[in-house]
Amino acid sequence: MQKIKGVGLGLRHQHFQDFIESKPDVPWLEVHTENFLSQNSTSSKYLATIRQHYEISAHCVGMSLGSADVACPVREQHLQKIKKTVDWLQPALVSDHLSWSASDGVHYIPDLLPIPYTEEAFDVVTKNINRAQDVLQRQILVENPSSYLGFVDSTILEWDFLAGLYKATGCGLLLDVNNIFVSAHNHDFDAHTYLESLPVDSVKEIHLAGYSIENIEGKEVYIDTHGQRVYDGVWKLYEQAIERFGALPTLIEWDTDVPALSVLLDEKCKAEAIINKVLKHQLKL
Repeated sequence: MQKIKGVGLGLRHQHFQDFIESKPDVPWLEVHTENFLSQNSTSSKYLATIRQHYEISAHCVGMSLGSADVACPVREQHLQKIKKTVDWLQPALVSDHLSWSASDGVHYIPDLLPIPYTEEAFDVVTKNINRAQDVLQRQILVENPSSYLGFVDSTILEWDFLAGLYKATGCGLLLDVNNIFVSAHNHDFDAHTYLESLPVDSVKEIHLAGYSIENIEGKEVYIDTHGQRVYDGVWKLYEQAIERFGALPTLIEWDTDVPALSVLLDEKCKAEAIINKVLKHQLKL
């Protein structure tokens, strides 16, 4: 397993041929693990060729780490499929979300649903992370969510919840800077406080993406859509994140209305410029 560095891109099927034929200068690629659970699929065959030239990070969407059905046999089956894919890919990093998407072992929702930040939920997520790490035999990273409504039962701040998971399980954190920016606007909290409250050693990877703006009942709401360029405010928060956590592997994430690869490469260059700016400033200190 190799350690990844620099700014990577999310690999989408629209760009398979670009990476096979042109081999653009990208240090690593992130794939959605569930798209490659069958190594005999056409997509997996493309990926088998691409991974000969690029390091891979495996980003999961179906572990359902926030699900209370910890003994669900169907979830166990899904986890075993992820293990098989991870063993095949040998990715540098494996991650999933602080969310849930499975219930009763038979119901699956194609979305990343939020959880309340309570002691009970903390115990559930801790057990699920430990179980996933035991099966995969490696550390996983947990990504912070974007959110639009809060739970009245929540008694723990989101950043404290994540910091606690890191300390209790040894997992890493995947810091989605766009999600922090979106949630900070929607819930009116200080995004800088969020960054400062996380242990420096806990964060292992960063995500950057775009969001959309909707007017809902007279209120401007930011929606995490991954379908636009990164906004200026997110770039500024990203610079603060690099200053605090260092030049971590950073992903340009674009999932909807996927543009030409040249657009993603342009966003990659912007992230690299910020990393270089921060490193040069730190060298002068």
